[in-house]
Amino acid sequence: MPLFKPKRSLWQRLKDVALLDVAVLARGGVSAGSIEQLETLLLEADFGVPVTMRLVADVERQAKRGALKTEAEFLGALEAGILTSLQAGNSDPAFVLPADKPAVVLVLGVNGAGKTTFIGKLATRLRGEGKRVMVAAGDTFRAGAIDQLKVWAERSGSDFIGAQSGGDPAAVAFTAIDAAVTRGVDVVIVDTAGRLHTSEGLMEELRKVVRVIAKRLPGAPHEALLVLDGAIGQNAVQQAKSFAESVPLTGLVVTKLDGTARGGVVVAVHEAINVPIKFVGVGEQAADLLPFDAAAFARDLVEG
Repeated sequence: MPLFKPKRSLWQRLKDVALLDVAVLARGGVSAGSIEQLETLLLEADFGVPVTMRLVADVERQAKRGALKTEAEFLGALEAGILTSLQAGNSDPAFVLPADKPAVVLVLGVNGAGKTTFIGKLATRLRGEGKRVMVAAGDTFRAGAIDQLKVWAERSGSDFIGAQSGGDPAAVAFTAIDAAVTRGVDVVIVDTAGRLHTSEGLMEELRKVVRVIAKRLPGAPHEALLVLDGAIGQNAVQQAKSFAESVPLTGLVVTKLDGTARGGVVVAVHEAINVPIKFVGVGEQAADLLPFDAAAFARDLVEG
């Protein structure tokens, strides 16, 4: 299954605007107008300004020295530039849990990002690997979220720790870890309330949840995953920056990539906060949660 299947790939859109003329490339260059068009296309694909400027500068530099004489070479250069960005800095996509159990996975994000669905898919994936999983309903603000998470837990065969609506999210996390230790659970996935990244009060509550988890189980949470909606463009970058300032993140999950013609935000958000992409969501089914592969993503994004 492709990591990302855009409705129109970057390559298709480049050809649509007649950006590439093989005769021009063969003479060792790309016109100034073509460079401007490339900038526009990358910005429209949600790469953001810093990534776009670097990719364009790299392509222009290679074209001027005569290294891009065919469409295939141009495509390869663009794909290689995207891959380099995705593999820069803190970029290891491995979802590694400690040998000592239980491992604790904290899941964060704003309302509507696909947090609850991601938890259900992750629980299903871990259960398929033979692990005993517990799901903790730390979103005590929405009764619907608790009910939805319970359904996912039952569907995946996971243990479930519920909560009273309006209860203390930190207490739910503490109780879940206690129960996991007693029951011999391998992985505890702790949900948190969706919150606006601009709400300092809710962010402080999130920090409290992290402190309580660490106090109950030193070294936890072992993974703190921020779920971002891939269809909201550069707003995802701002969300990521705000969460990263409040909680030490270990990974990013970008959802709803099946619903957008753009995917550059995956590159932009990784670069903005230097946190690896660990999973992408490309559909509603449990099997549509895929481990992130930078090379495959760069290829899918450019070539379609």
